[in-house]
Amino acid sequence: MDPRTQRLLEAPLLPLILKLAAPNVSGFLAQSAVILVEVWMIGQLGTEPLAAIALVFPLLILLLTVSGGAVGGAISSSVARYLGAGDAGSAGRLMWQAIILCFAAYAGFLLIYALFGAAFLAWMGGAGNILTLALAYADVLMWGGITVWLTSGLGAIFRGMGLMGFSAEVMVAGYALQVLVSGTLILGWFGVSPIGIAGAAYSTVLVSGLMALVYLLRLMGPSLPSRLTSERRGYRQELMEDILRVARPAALSPVVTVATVIGLTALVARVGDVALAGFGVGARIEFLITPIVLSIGASLTALVGTCVGAGNRDRAIKAAMVGAGLAAVIGAGIGLPLALAPMAWIPLFTSDADVTAMTTTYIQYAGPFYALLAVGLVLYFAAQGAGRMRWPVIATFVRFSVAVGGAYLWVAWGGGFEAIIMMAAAGMVLYGAIILLSLKLGAWR
Repeated sequence: MDPRTQRLLEAPLLPLILKLAAPNVSGFLAQSAVILVEVWMIGQLGTEPLAAIALVFPLLILLLTVSGGAVGGAISSSVARYLGAGDAGSAGRLMWQAIILCFAAYAGFLLIYALFGAAFLAWMGGAGNILTLALAYADVLMWGGITVWLTSGLGAIFRGMGLMGFSAEVMVAGYALQVLVSGTLILGWFGVSPIGIAGAAYSTVLVSGLMALVYLLRLMGPSLPSRLTSERRGYRQELMEDILRVARPAALSPVVTVATVIGLTALVARVGDVALAGFGVGARIEFLITPIVLSIGASLTALVGTCVGAGNRDRAIKAAMVGAGLAAVIGAGIGLPLALAPMAWIPLFTSDADVTAMTTTYIQYAGPFYALLAVGLVLYFAAQGAGRMRWPVIATFVRFSVAVGGAYLWVAWGGGFEAIIMMAAAGMVLYGAIILLSLKLGAWR
């Protein structure tokens, strides 16, 4: 067995998870930093562009979470389980299925957007120049999104093999380049004529294409537990089904999560443009916990998947609980300081006093509960590795029902922006608690 795989099966869990997560932190932190930097850049253009990016934010999150979280996590899980079982040949053939799946998923996303994208953004409250700006961003992102899908799918293969370091190096280099490209296209750095909000989408598509090319070339190279070779190409139904068995239920979670964001955004949009801009800044600040949480989660997908493939389910469960504890500490360590000292960071994104007040309200209600949100997110990825997605999906639907349904009723009874955010926080609490309790009660057995 490959030494990297053997280490996943035998090394002490806490040091192993920290070692696997460490390079991931830099990669996912770079991704989140780009998103926040682009918010800052767009904020320099005024309140209308900031409101427009809040409208299109759910589409960006849906693309990233389905491609990287649901499909990417399923790919990592399958690769890890085959390597854990000592079947490097099937792992190599599975890489081709991952590429095929990325193209198919891109086509499906693009068709849905082409049919309903403009109507959807208008339904969410977009009108006039705000809707025009939102469409300028979304059109580029969705039509060029194949590069995002390939980057997510190919990067997931490396994480499934336990090669977190290489994946992270590509991400850090790519997102550093994206900051420069975004600044050039959005604000006109280096004397280039700026194109505004659409520049952020062009930057994402172009840089993702470069990252995908680097991943592809490395998969064809030597010194890997399994390789992408021409001899293993072709469609294999049983291997595709192995990915889809996890990806199908896993995809429900980000879809419903984004539906939660969409529902909340639509409700906030009715409060006004200022509330929408403040909500957009606050929602993106949640990305401060995302890089570290995703780092642990991606590590657990590979670790749990390898242990399950080798038949060691007890170690898989123990690894998930260790990862959940780390996530809770991280979520609380970020959410509480943000809520206690909002004026230490909000002025970095907006100088508008009314937008600042709305963002402050958001973070003070939601920030204290980031710990349970982080636990739920980490265990979602761990469940992908185990191939047990029922309870994470149930928890996601509960979160949607409480956050959006509860907020809708409260607003109908006269509640305002505060009521919407309070119900969003309640949804976070239930999401993490349900997934954690299901694992404790034997959902993986």
